[in-house]
Amino acid sequence: MGLHLTAVVTLMALLVYIWMLANVGKARGKFKVSAPAMEGPIEFQSVVRVQANTVEQMVIFFPALWMCAFYLGDAWAAMGGLAWVVGRIIYALGYYAAPGKRSLGFSITALASVALIIGTMIGLFLHW
Repeated sequence: MGLHLTAVVTLMALLVYIWMLANVGKARGKFKVSAPAMEGPIEFQSVVRVQANTVEQMVIFFPALWMCAFYLGDAWAAMGGLAWVVGRIIYALGYYAAPGKRSLGFSITALASVALIIGTMIGLFLHW
């Protein structure tokens, strides 16, 4: 069984996360917040929250993505995973602009994760 599309989406998600990590590093320099400090101006805190929330979401996303790929299919999982990646980018850009603008991206991310979980359940049911 080839899971190439799911692997590509996994790499995309990791690259988005690396972009977020780089943004935290840039924000530390820009706002002069030395590690391990996590407090600073709201702009700095927003960049850190984007990175932290993405880690929190990855705990749900990666298992759901791969279980969906295995039990329902590569293309289905990749579509849900791509939606998650796009949602994370929209979330980050919205949060960077103003914390109140994060909702659309968060909603896309949450719906994509739920879809992957439901896809896994459907796949399990079909292969039971």
